[in-house]
Amino acid sequence: MRAGEVRFAAYNVENYLRMDRSEGGKNAPKPEDEIAALVGIIRDNDPDILGVCEVGDRSMFEDLSSRLNEAGLHYRYTEYLEDNYNPRHLALFSRYPITARNSSADVPFVLNGTRQKVRRGFLDATVRLREGYEVRFIGVHLKSKRPVPEGEALVRRHEAQLLRERIDQVFDADLESRILVYGDVNDSKNEPAVHEIAGRRGSDRYMADLWLADDRGERWTYYWKSADLYSRIDYIFVSPVLRPDIAMGKSYIARPANWSEASDHCMIVATIDPDRRR
Repeated sequence: MRAGEVRFAAYNVENYLRMDRSEGGKNAPKPEDEIAALVGIIRDNDPDILGVCEVGDRSMFEDLSSRLNEAGLHYRYTEYLEDNYNPRHLALFSRYPITARNSSADVPFVLNGTRQKVRRGFLDATVRLREGYEVRFIGVHLKSKRPVPEGEALVRRHEAQLLRERIDQVFDADLESRILVYGDVNDSKNEPAVHEIAGRRGSDRYMADLWLADDRGERWTYYWKSADLYSRIDYIFVSPVLRPDIAMGKSYIARPANWSEASDHCMIVATIDPDRRR
């Protein structure tokens, strides 16, 4: 990377938590071989800022932090979003200072007369990459495809609408905001939830989807084993002011040979160059 560039990575680390497992029994942590593969992939890509989905309780968050540190990945600043609704949480690791924290674990909505909440909340942290240059990182993990009585797609769309409201609130305060939304959206790009997040194409509030690819030109990010289905459900969206600062030639889907040993998702990477337009 060129001096001054900042590498951001988003990664669903697949059940980095204690749970009942076919191997390991009840309340077992993520297997050691999976953790080794996971940390190795993160180390090899060396992100300056790392946003993750599916980390467990605080002890699991601290376990991941410790292992990253042991691998030479030193993140001085972190944001961890935990609530009692779901065992899978969001976290952000950064080498750059976090200057504002606006994460929300309790984001309610009403669906069919029933009070609900965004399953994993919204991680929301502003990071200063250098003096006068801040990026607001908003991490999400929308409703899974696991069926619920209300309809999982409808729940997901409501969550996406609330995310879009948050984005618009940031724009209301400052239309020149650098916003990066990332995470596991659990939908493909032609579905309503993705359109809700992106907003109206061509508008000054449009959140552009970075349409990333791996070294073979393939764009899927997730393999659903039981359905034998490959799809792209992990995203990075950027605001109009930030979009020109993305070095697309250095932004990609990381798919090493052992990717599936670490997670059922692939890491996605975007490189930010604050000097790109100078």
